[in-house]
Amino acid sequence: MRGVKLVISDAHEGIKAAVSKVLTASWQRCRVHFMRNALAHAGKSGWRVVSAFIATAFAQDDAEAARVQWRKVADQLQPTIPKLARLMHEAEPDVLAFMSFPATHRAKLHSTNPIERQWRDQAPHRGRGIFPSEAAVRRLIGAILLEQNDEWAIQRARYMTRREQFSTKT
Repeated sequence: MRGVKLVISDAHEGIKAAVSKVLTASWQRCRVHFMRNALAHAGKSGWRVVSAFIATAFAQDDAEAARVQWRKVADQLQPTIPKLARLMHEAEPDVLAFMSFPATHRAKLHSTNPIERQWRDQAPHRGRGIFPSEAAVRRLIGAILLEQNDEWAIQRARYMTRREQFSTKT
């Protein structure tokens, strides 16, 4: 693989190290999975408030403003939820990595959910005894992935258009 700029995954240190050394790319911790981890520290009654509070960092216009807001939120949570504040301080560069990319890309770069959704949608096709061979299953899944790629390429709201993938403007 060449030209990889960002890899998005769950918080696995092995993946993070491999991305840095092998691909020489940035690593983005899935924001959705981070929020699940963060909210586990907030208690069910605090989920909405903490979620909205953290989201203020994601709503910033640029990477520096996001980092400043992230630190403010973490510092304000320190007295009441110190474990969450510590988690935020440790995760800051990984959760905010997507902010260094163009603003038009950010909404599509922060999470592994589109890929997870695609695999979940294919799950009914895997492991069923209705196909004559494993090759038939692979062809079907390949066709589904090609169709999904085409859909992502033409539907801007769902994923990136080809023009967005190669744009370097912010």
